[in-house]
Parts: sequence; structure tokens; C-alpha cells
Amino acid sequence: MEKGNGCCFSAMTSNATILVLVTIITVILTRVLYIMYQSGKPLHNTAPQSVSTLIVLGSGGHTAEMLNLLSMLQKDRFTPRFYIAAATDNMSLQKAHLMEKSLVDMTGGEALESAQFMQIYRSREVGQSYITSVGTTIIAIAHALWIMIKIRPQVILCNGPGTCLPLCVIAFLFKVVGIRWSSTFYVESIARVRRLSFSGLLLYKLRMADQFFVQWPQLQKKYPRAHYVGCLM
Repeated sequence: MEKGNGCCFSAMTSNATILVLVTIITVILTRVLYIMYQSGKPLHNTAPQSVSTLIVLGSGGHTAEMLNLLSMLQKDRFTPRFYIAAATDNMSLQKAHLMEKSLVDMTGGEALESAQFMQIYRSREVGQSYITSVGTTIIAIAHALWIMIKIRPQVILCNGPGTCLPLCVIAFLFKVVGIRWSSTFYVESIARVRRLSFSGLLLYKLRMADQFFVQWPQLQKKYPRAHYVGCLM
């Protein structure tokens, strides 16, 4: 009799555990789908106020395009500004620093004070083996997590460099768990005429970007959720 009661209790406990796990998984999936749905909707207009902004820079043309884009924005609206580039990319931060310095004459020295410059580890360097990149990827993700916890930006601006991927993924996870809703704006590089970059494709397919912009009309036709904004250079 006691043996039968023990088996019955064990079965009930097992069923309860399975039910709890199914409930948790269902809640998480529902939350993820909700975030993905909300991320694809147009943003509502809000009262003008400054928003902390994380700006992801990339080597070469990525930085030139991003700085050109920033020149069109209202600087007092997107402040404080946090510029971030790969640890091996010093040139991009130098260019961002020069741009901020150029604003000093117009703002009386306030512009540079509202900007910070940071570096992040790369997940994989050019030519690095995939085996060794496993360790560097873990380090890069941990570093990106630390940066996102420290900054908790309200807006993320990026345009293609692989450096933006861990930051955008962590920002999406922050939305899921309710830590911070960071609005991610992704502008695909003008060099991408017929297909998206790897970073852009992931953010588009997984709906991690709140607003997705392309600079060529044929890209907008191929990816209908993207917004065509013309050439920004």
C-alpha cells in the first residue's frame, strides 16, 4: 500500500514539474513573440526629451556613413551619446571625437561633455580560426553585457558592423526580461545594393531592430518591412 502511495506521489510530482516547465516556456515564448511584434511596429511620437544613445561604429565606410547620419540629427535630442567601436579600431573613435569637438563652437563646450567613447572586444578577428573564436566570442558577449548594464541606452544606432550584433542581442533580451526597452535603429550600409549584410539579415529576420532602413529601393522590395530612405551619403 505504502509502495503504491509512493509511486502515486512520485508521478504527481513529476507531472507538476512538467506542468511548471511547460508554463514557464510558454510564458517566455509569448513574451518573445510580443517583443518581436512590438519591435516591428512604428514608434509613437512622444514629447521631445533627450534620450541616451549608443552609437556603434565600424571600420572603414561604416563609420563614415554613421557620422554623416549623425550630422543630420538633433544633437540635443540624442544625448548623452556613447560611441563604441571594436578594441582594434582606434581610427573610428578618433573620427567621432573630432566630430564632437567640432560641435563645441556651436554649443559652448557642452557637446563634448555629453559624449563618451568606449571600445568592445571583437567576437572574431579577420583570419582568426573558428576554434579559437569560441573563446573570444564568449569574452566579447560578456564584455557587451557589462557595457549594456552600465549604459542601458534608450536608443541604439548601428549600420552593419559585426560589433553591433552582441549589443543588439543583449538589448533584445533586456526587453524580454523587462530590464530596459532600447529602441534599435538599423541603417543598412549604402554598399549593400542587392542583399543585406549578415548583421542586417539577422536583425531583420529575428525582428530585433525596431526600425530597419535601407538606402536602395530594390532592397526595400526584397525586404518589405524595411524603410527606404534614399542615399544618406
